[in-house]
Amino acid sequence: MASVPSLAATVHHRLAQALSAALPEAAAADPMLRRSDRADFQANGMLALAKGLKANPRELAGQVVDSLPPNDEITSIEVSGPGFLNIELSDAAILRTLAARYEDDRLGVPYAEQPGTTVIDYSQPNVAKEMHVGHLRSTVIGDAVTQVLEYRGERVVRRHHIGDWGTQFGMLIQYLIEHPHELDHASDTAQGADKDSGEAAMARLNRLYKASRQIFDSDEEFKTRARDRVVALQAGDKETLALWHKIVDESKTYFQAVYEQLDVEIRDADIVGESAYNDDLQQVVRDLEDGAVAERSEGALCVFFDDVKGPDGSPTPLIVQKSNGGFGYAATDLAAIRDRMFALHADTLLYVVDARQALHFRMVFETAQRAGWLPKGAARQLAFGTVLGKDGKPFKTRAGETVRLVDLLDEAVQRAAVVVRDKAEGLGLSEEEIQERAAQVGIGAVKYADLSNSMSRDYVFDLDRMVSLQGDTSVYLQYAHARIRSIFRKAGDLKPAAHPELSLAPQERALALHLDEFAEALAGVAETYEPHKLAAYLYELATLYSPFYEHCPVLKAGSAELTENRLFLCDLTARTLRQGMSLLGIRTPERL
Repeated sequence: MASVPSLAATVHHRLAQALSAALPEAAAADPMLRRSDRADFQANGMLALAKGLKANPRELAGQVVDSLPPNDEITSIEVSGPGFLNIELSDAAILRTLAARYEDDRLGVPYAEQPGTTVIDYSQPNVAKEMHVGHLRSTVIGDAVTQVLEYRGERVVRRHHIGDWGTQFGMLIQYLIEHPHELDHASDTAQGADKDSGEAAMARLNRLYKASRQIFDSDEEFKTRARDRVVALQAGDKETLALWHKIVDESKTYFQAVYEQLDVEIRDADIVGESAYNDDLQQVVRDLEDGAVAERSEGALCVFFDDVKGPDGSPTPLIVQKSNGGFGYAATDLAAIRDRMFALHADTLLYVVDARQALHFRMVFETAQRAGWLPKGAARQLAFGTVLGKDGKPFKTRAGETVRLVDLLDEAVQRAAVVVRDKAEGLGLSEEEIQERAAQVGIGAVKYADLSNSMSRDYVFDLDRMVSLQGDTSVYLQYAHARIRSIFRKAGDLKPAAHPELSLAPQERALALHLDEFAEALAGVAETYEPHKLAAYLYELATLYSPFYEHCPVLKAGSAELTENRLFLCDLTARTLRQGMSLLGIRTPERL
C-alpha cells in the first residue's frame, strides 16, 4: 500500500496552494506548520516571509486565508496575533486519514525516499570477560536504532566489534596448554549444570582467567612463556589459534545467553571482532605513511592534530603503530572503517559507544578522512552517558564492583514478577504465564528506562521507578496496551470500523491527531538516531488514551456506529503502541 499523507502534510499542501495563488513568487516558502494548543495546527511562516518581502505579516496572512482553495480538510483558518494562522480540521478528514493508516500493515509509515546502507557498530563486549551494566546502553540503543532504520527501509549491516585480540590471550592460552582440561565441560555436568548454558560458560572462563592471572602475577617464567605465546598467536601458530578459538567460542556461548535474556537478537555472522582486521593493519600503515597522513615519532607511527594537546601543551597524537611494532585500538578502528566503506559499501557509519571515547573517535574519523577513506560527515559516534546509582555516582555493587548485567536483569524480572502477580489476580494466569510476563515487563522496564532518556545524558538506574505503573515507564505503556486488548475480549462480535460521518469528542480528537503523527515520529528518530523521541511519542499516546478511556465509553457508547468508531480508535492505538514498542525491543503482553 502507498504511504498515507499525514494531516500535517495535507495542511501543508493546502497552504502551499494558497501561497502560490496569493504570492506566486513565494510558492516555495515554508509555512512553518506545527501542532498547537490553540488550534489543531498553527502556521508561523508568514512572519518570516513578510520580513523578507517587507510586508505587513497580518495582511499577508489574510491574503493566504482568502486564497485558500475549497477543500474537505480545513474547516477553519484564522489570522491570530502578529500573523499566525490557526487551523482547524474536520472530524471527517481526521477519521479518513486514520482509516487509511488502519488499512495499512505499516500504519501508513512510508519507506525512506533515498534509503542507503548504514553500518552500525554496537554491543562490543570483551572475550573472556563478563558483560556488565556498561554494556546495556550500547546494546539496547544500537538495537533500537537498527530496528527503526530497517523499518524505514534502510539497508543496515550490524557489526559487533568484540574485544577478541590482545596480550591477555597469551596468558589464557599458555595456561590452557599447561592445564588442558580447564575449559572441559565435564565438571559442570557432574555438578548438574547445563554444559552449554551461558552461566556455565562464564563460570569456566572466570575460573580460567583467575587461575591464569594468579600464576602470571607470581611466576616470572610463566609470564615469559605467556608473552611468547602472544607472538605465536600473532604468527598464526595452529595450536595457539585452536585454543584461542576455544576461548572465543566459549565467550560467544555466554554472550548469546545474556542477549537472549535481554531479548535482543545478535547474529553470529555480525560478530566481527578486532581479530578480523589483523591482516589489514600493515596496509593501513602503508597507506597512511604513503599519503603523509601519519609520521614516525620516537619510533611510533602517529597522526597529529592541531587542536589536540596534552596538559603541558604538547601535541597528543593518535598512535596507529607502537614503537615495538604492535597495534592498538586506533589501527583496528581504521582498518574497520576501510572495510566498511569499501567492502560493505556503506553510506553511513554509526558507532554506539560511551561518550568518554569521543576524542578517540574524533581523531580516528579525521584520520580516515585525511586518508581519503571516509567522506566528511559519513561517520558519527552515537555517544551515550553513564548509568548511575541512586547516589548519583556510577552504578556499582555495595562492594564497589561493577554490576554484572545478568544480575541486574534477574533483579528486574524479580521486581516485575511482584507487579505482575498483583495485577494478575482474577485473570486466571498460571505460574508459567506470570513468569513469562514478568520477563517481558522486567526486561522492558530496563530497556525503556534507558531508551526514554536522551542517550547523551547520564541516568539513574532505579528499579522501583522502572517497574512502576505510574509515570513514564514501559509498564505504564504495556498496561495501556493490555487494557485495550481486554476491551476486545469483551466485545464479542463487535468489530472496529471508522465512521467519518460522526463527530469526535475532545478526547477522541486529541487521541486521533496524535495517532496520525506516528510516521513523523519515526522519521525524526531515523534522522537524528534518537530513540528517546519514539519513547516520548508512545508515552504521550498512552497518556492521551487514558482520558479517552475514562470519558468515552466504548462498548456502551449508545449506538453501534459510535461503538465501532471507538473500537477503531482503540485498535489503532493498540497497534501503534505494539509497533512502536517492538521497534524499541519491548514486548507488549495481551494481558497484564
